[in-house]
Amino acid sequence: MRILFVTSTRLGDAVLSTALLSHLLRAHPEARFTVACGPVAAGVFQPMPRLERLIVVEKRPLSLHWPWLWAQVVTTRWDLVVDLRASALAWMVPARRRAVGKGGRRPGHRLGHIGAALGLHPPPLPVAWTSPENEARAGALMPGGPWLVLGPTANWAGKVWPAERFIATARALTAPDGPLPGARVAVIGGPGETECAMAAPVLAALPGALDLVGRLEVPEAAAVLRRAALYIGNDSGLMHLGAAAGAPVVGVFGMSDAREYAPCGPRAVAVSAEGPHGTTPMEALPAAPVIAAAARLLAAPIAA
Repeated sequence: MRILFVTSTRLGDAVLSTALLSHLLRAHPEARFTVACGPVAAGVFQPMPRLERLIVVEKRPLSLHWPWLWAQVVTTRWDLVVDLRASALAWMVPARRRAVGKGGRRPGHRLGHIGAALGLHPPPLPVAWTSPENEARAGALMPGGPWLVLGPTANWAGKVWPAERFIATARALTAPDGPLPGARVAVIGGPGETECAMAAPVLAALPGALDLVGRLEVPEAAAVLRRAALYIGNDSGLMHLGAAAGAPVVGVFGMSDAREYAPCGPRAVAVSAEGPHGTTPMEALPAAPVIAAAARLLAAPIAA
């Protein structure tokens, strides 16, 4: 059985789409998978079990990436094509069965929209695949513990919680009377000068913090996040990756809507600034409710 899976160019949506792939891996243990995604998301799928081919789709002028992708897959007769990009591709290649997601913004969480493509209500949770090499590197970078991992960056400045709030939160949580007394701090972020600049004030204020900004491939970041006693971060692909990896995650929201993109994991919560959903500045979210949410999450029993 051969399955073609067309998914997002964005890291967060790609992570959420692993919920469908994990379901298909369980439902079709004989299947081999071809995944098509954008360059930023490619690392999500590289360690995936039974991955036959990973097609990295670079965006091209005049949407010419779609004819290019069609040429890559049209010569195979697929048993199932899943297209979460809501393109015409699924109808232009030979397939026994097709499942096409709906495009556009609409109410409800994005994971529910993704699950609906296969009629999964409720949808399963996303997963994070890693290799033994990824896990070994994470272990070498983060020996011992506990580790508090901070994600103070995002792909849009409107999603970024002020650096001083991350600093105050980290100090409160790792204080002798905090829920993670003496925990070491790691700061994680994506590549590029912009994300480095977002993280710089946090790193400067927390001497001894491990700087992992722009230094990890996606599956390495998943392995690092799996070792976190707690992850606190902005609405970003790394937040979704941490939740998928099973880390306790507190996602902070203001100018993006937690009703649509809250982290999805066995121990994941969102804390939003008080005000209209998706339009309230991040500056309106103080540190205290984030600290309180983190303490509750850490004190909650782990489900069997």
